[in-house]
Amino acid sequence: MDSESLAAAGLLAALSRASGILADLRHPLVRSEGFSYFFPDAGARIGTTFTLPDGREVRFEVSITVSAAAFQVEGSITAENDPLLELPRKSLPSISDGLAAFDDYVGEVAAPATRLIEQLLDEIV
Repeated sequence: MDSESLAAAGLLAALSRASGILADLRHPLVRSEGFSYFFPDAGARIGTTFTLPDGREVRFEVSITVSAAAFQVEGSITAENDPLLELPRKSLPSISDGLAAFDDYVGEVAAPATRLIEQLLDEIV
């Protein structure tokens, strides 16, 4: 397999892992729905949206975009339009570095999910 095919396979594997991790985020009192989509020119965003009992939506998401010179990785958690966690955009020159950062961001976005949802639920009551 050539290097471009290996890079594509690595990217698909990373997107699949991220989709699985973020889709598995659950809370017994809150409805959630996973999402994943591609966007122009060469980007993908993956995450989960929780809908709180008061109707607010909380999004846990990561994205990776390929430009001519770099792989850009972002991650965030937002409640409606209010940022709860914004990871800095990383711009990395190689696919391996980009995928490593993407995997790290998936973990950083997923880790506080239960705690944040519990805090938001406590604010409602």
